[in-house]
Amino acid sequence: MTTPTSDFSGRVALVTGASRGLGYAVAHALALAGAHVLLLGRTQGALEALYDDIMANGGEATGVPMDITDGDAIDRLGATLAERWGRLDILVGNAGDLGPITPVSHIDPKAFDKALSVNVIANARLIRAMEPLLLQAESPRAVFVTSGAASKARPFWGTYATSKAALDALVKTWAHEHENDALRVNLLSPGPVRTAMRAQAMPGEDPETLATPADVAPLFLELLSPDETRTGEIIPFTP
Repeated sequence: MTTPTSDFSGRVALVTGASRGLGYAVAHALALAGAHVLLLGRTQGALEALYDDIMANGGEATGVPMDITDGDAIDRLGATLAERWGRLDILVGNAGDLGPITPVSHIDPKAFDKALSVNVIANARLIRAMEPLLLQAESPRAVFVTSGAASKARPFWGTYATSKAALDALVKTWAHEHENDALRVNLLSPGPVRTAMRAQAMPGEDPETLATPADVAPLFLELLSPDETRTGEIIPFTP
């Protein structure tokens, strides 16, 4: 896995979509760098495997099996974190839904609702629940995963592009609201990465030609470091 690029000892981090792909790699990297990582994901077995891996390498983590679209559960999680730690140092909004690759006129309404729920509404609920905890931290940092699809408006990618464009606007607005305090918020655009979502979108692509999630993880740690000063930006990963 990833070699830590900074010391995150004593910091509390929440990573959504931690059961696989980018979320798995980032959670693992944060734990190896000293953070106590809350692993949020739907697949309990995968979370348990990541937890075991982290603990075997001397890290600390807590599994949080949860559907990111359950807004009430997000609120309850915020209350639990407030009671146990009284703060949150790091928020990584990674969970995502590709939605259908289809002409806009053919988009299934339920599939469109799901993509917006996962990619936009869930992150808005996370921000709402976690902001008070982040503001209790000394150097709070948040990173959300976006995509170049948000601005390219490629044919047939309307669902994903719309949801990520909305996420960009949401996160940038939140970042600008906190320019005068310690919270730093950015979006990371990983580009083509060897994940299950990428394989779903591009089934004919050779995954060996793509960067791995572990390759991208150091950029996350850079943006989550207390030394990071950028905010309200979209930072691309460059292999």
